[in-house]
Amino acid sequence: MQLASSGGRRLRHAALAARKLALEDGRTVTRKELSAAAREASKALDLRPAQRAVLSELVACWGEQEWERLLVWPSNDYLMSRTGLTERAIRRILRQLVDLQLIVPKDSPNGKRYAVKDLAGQVVDAFGFDLTPVYARRGDWAVALMEQKQLREVQKRAFDEVTICRRVAEEALNALAEHFPDVDRSEFETRLKALQVRTPARSRITLPADLLDAWQLLRTDVEEVFYEAGKAGLGVLHTNNNNGSPSEPCNKGFPRKAEAVRSTEQPSEHLSPELILEACPALGDYGQPVRDLADIVSAGRYLRASLGAHESAWAEAVEDIGTVRAAIAVIYTLQLYEDDVAKNGGESRIKNPGGYFRALTRMVKAGKIDLAVELLAMRRRRMS
Repeated sequence: MQLASSGGRRLRHAALAARKLALEDGRTVTRKELSAAAREASKALDLRPAQRAVLSELVACWGEQEWERLLVWPSNDYLMSRTGLTERAIRRILRQLVDLQLIVPKDSPNGKRYAVKDLAGQVVDAFGFDLTPVYARRGDWAVALMEQKQLREVQKRAFDEVTICRRVAEEALNALAEHFPDVDRSEFETRLKALQVRTPARSRITLPADLLDAWQLLRTDVEEVFYEAGKAGLGVLHTNNNNGSPSEPCNKGFPRKAEAVRSTEQPSEHLSPELILEACPALGDYGQPVRDLADIVSAGRYLRASLGAHESAWAEAVEDIGTVRAAIAVIYTLQLYEDDVAKNGGESRIKNPGGYFRALTRMVKAGKIDLAVELLAMRRRRMS
């Protein structure tokens, strides 16, 4: 800080810089406009509560005179009574506001603050503080607030992505433990715990530069292990339990209405890729071969955007019903939408597929819908 002695109050470089700021020619400023500028300045500079209180009281003293400078002259006693601060605190905060180029001191010969009146008793000048910089720097406040908003949005997206990666990694590890218990998960669990310790709570703290990359890498690695483990069963033939005559029609005895399908026909934990492929031809939009549940998960995550569903809807579904069922819910919703469009001449009664997906997820979680039963019904309708 550059200081210069004037024989009385120390003259600060910030005060000299702020004094060069001026209003537009002929511009009159109301107390409401000045107050709005002060609030923006407080947010842009992240002023502390005591600083905001003193600045607010200075602004409240503005009498809307048609002057070239916005001068106010409240005494320290007045500011103390209005803010509840000590005189020492008032003096310190006034110096800080000067250093921030928010106010400019205008000292009188005796160091007091007072108004100068003409013979008619009208106030024509004053010694005190000049608030012109608060209003003249409105553009600076707007730019700073925009940058803060953009930074908060970037931080929010980063925390959202970390949350999604954490949930997917945890779900994948749980799936490995359930379906492939022989696979060694110790390294991934150690990495997961280490990243959880390093990750700060949602706040204004910026994520470390490498933390998001580490979460994304963990997610990719765990999903790849789950995918490779799932490929081991590609060559296994399904057991044929059909003891009926080969001459009997394959749809003999199948109910024709979805509500008549018994949930015991296909246990929900045995949702197979074959059933999903037969029930949902829309899965062809994925453009990749679907051979196991790992491919189903990839397809569901890819097709989620086709529904117009936000990433948060996918994250919520994964959290509520698991990665596999979340993917199946995406595919099922997409097929319902396409079937409805084909049936109704290019229009669908499902106006918001993304919202339908959210609602379907919640009904599956609540046990009101069994995806296996619904897929069986959809396959039968397609076959008939």
